[in-house]
Amino acid sequence: MGKGDIKTAKGKRFAGSYGKSRKKKSAAAIVITPKKKKAAPKKAAE
Repeated sequence: MGKGDIKTAKGKRFAGSYGKSRKKKSAAAIVITPKKKKAAPKKAAE
């Protein structure tokens, strides 16, 4: 379990790869906002 072990974070740093034990940091936090419901169209008076 050292530089040659790709399953560890140390090995992934040495190899320059990412995965389960060495996550990539996301660029920005993703925020999902709920969509607003459209108002029902009013019926024309006959």
